[in-house]
Amino acid sequence: MDPPPGVPPDNTTPTSLAILRAGGRVFDAVRISKAKMAKLFFVATLIALGAPVYFIFLKSPPPLPEVDLNEWWGPEQLKTKQDTSVRPFKLKFDKVMIKDLKERLKAHRPFVPPLEGVAFEYGFNSKQMSNWINYWAEEYPFEEREKVFNKYPQFKTNIQGLDVHFIRVKPEVPAGVETVPLLLLHGWPGSVREFDAAIPLLTAVSKDRDFALEVIVPSLPGYGYSEASVRPGLGVDKMAVMFRNLMNRLGFKKYYIQGGDWGAVITSNMATMFPEEILGYHSNMAASLTGRTTLINVLGSVYPPLVVKAELADRLYPLSKHFGYLLEETGYLHIQSSKPDTIGVALSDSPSGLLAYILEKFSTWTKPEYKLKADGGLSSSFTREQLIDNLMMYWATNSITTSMRLYSETFNKRYMSLKMDDIPTTVPAWFIQAKNELVYHPGWIMRFKYKNLINETVLENGGHFLAMELPQVFTEDVLKAIAAFRDWHKQNKVKTEL
Repeated sequence: MDPPPGVPPDNTTPTSLAILRAGGRVFDAVRISKAKMAKLFFVATLIALGAPVYFIFLKSPPPLPEVDLNEWWGPEQLKTKQDTSVRPFKLKFDKVMIKDLKERLKAHRPFVPPLEGVAFEYGFNSKQMSNWINYWAEEYPFEEREKVFNKYPQFKTNIQGLDVHFIRVKPEVPAGVETVPLLLLHGWPGSVREFDAAIPLLTAVSKDRDFALEVIVPSLPGYGYSEASVRPGLGVDKMAVMFRNLMNRLGFKKYYIQGGDWGAVITSNMATMFPEEILGYHSNMAASLTGRTTLINVLGSVYPPLVVKAELADRLYPLSKHFGYLLEETGYLHIQSSKPDTIGVALSDSPSGLLAYILEKFSTWTKPEYKLKADGGLSSSFTREQLIDNLMMYWATNSITTSMRLYSETFNKRYMSLKMDDIPTTVPAWFIQAKNELVYHPGWIMRFKYKNLINETVLENGGHFLAMELPQVFTEDVLKAIAAFRDWHKQNKVKTEL
C-alpha cells in the first residue's frame, strides 16, 4: 500500500523526499482551493439571485421630487399681471373656421385604395373615409352640437400662466346630503367630451347615498380650450401640480380624483405628491411601469398562476402576444415622444388626416377585433356625433400638436428618472379593469404602490374610452369607490373636512 501524502517510501532519497513533501502541500492547497471555490460559487449565486430581489423588492423607494407650486408656463410678461379670477366660458364655433373646415374636407386628394381583403389591419380603411368626410362636412350639425357642448357650466382660470378650461357641475342636494368634489381627467386622443354622458349620472342625487358629487372636468393644458405651455417641460408631474392648484383655487383643500389614459398618470402623480389632499383615487387604467412589475410578469410567463388568476391569464399571457399587441398599437407613441411637431404639421393642416389618425384609435383601443371589421367597429360602440365632437375639440382649437407634446415632455430622462411608480402612496385607491384596456396588472401588483387599494372591478367588456363607451358602468363604479373611500376614512379616523 502506498504511504500517505508527505510520508516517503523506504527507498526515498532526500531529493525525492523534498519533492513528495512539496506535492503534498500542493495537493492540500488544491483541496482547499476547491472548497473556497465552492463557497465563492455559493456566495455568487446568492448575490446573483438576491441582488434583483433587493433592488426590485426591498430597496428603499426613491424620494419624492421637489415641487414648485408656482412654476410658470405662460409668457414671462404676464407674470406680474396674472388674472386669478374664475371666468365663465362658452364655446363658440367660429363661422370662418367652419367654412375653412368644410373646404378642406371637400378638397382632399383621392385616397390610396386599401389592399384587397384588408379592413383596419393597416390603419384606417380609406374606403371608409368618404362616409366620414361627407358627414362632417355636410351633415354634422355645428350649431346644434355647439349647444350640446355648452349644456354644462364652463369656466376658465389662469393657473401658473396658462388659462385652463374646465366644466363644473354642482348638484342641488337636500338636507343631510354632503356634496363632495371629484376631479375627472381625460387623456389622448380624448377630451372632456368623453365624460358627456357620465356627468349627469355622476352628479345625480340618490336617496341611497349620503353624498352627491360635484364634478370638475378640465381640459389638459395644450388640449382643447386650455392653453399650451410656451416652453418645454410641462410633463405629467407638472400637470399634477397645476390641477392641485386648480382645485385649491376653486376652494377645495381635499377632494377625490379619477383618470384614464394620461389622466390616470396625472392623478396617480397627484396621489403620490399630495396624499394629504387626495381623499381617494379611482382609475380605469391601472398601470405600473417598474422593473419589479416587469420581473413579475416574466416569472409569470413560466407559470401564470404565480401572477394572475386562471380566468384572467389571457389578459397578460402569453407575453409574446401582448408585447406584440403593444408594439402594433404604440407606433404613434414613439413618434409623439420624439417628433410631435412634425406629425402635428400634417394633422393640423388636414382634417381628413386628423379624422383617420384619431378614429383609428377609437376603433382598435375599444376592441382589438374591430380592426377586422370593414368600418373598424366604430358604429358598434359610439355615435358619429360623439366621435366628431371629440375631433372638434382638437380641430376648432388647433391643439393637436400641443396635445401630442405631452408625450415628449413625459417619456424623457427627466421624468423617467423620478421613478414615480416606485414611490408608494397611502391614498385609498380603486381600479376598474376593462376587458380590452391596453394594459392589465393584477391588483396585488398594484398594491406595491397603492398601499390602500380597496378593490378592483374586473369587467368582461369595455375598452380604453370607458366613460364614453359604458357611462353607466363607469359611473356606478366611481360612486361605489367613493362610498368605499368614505367608509375607509371613518374606519381609519381620517379627517376629511373639505
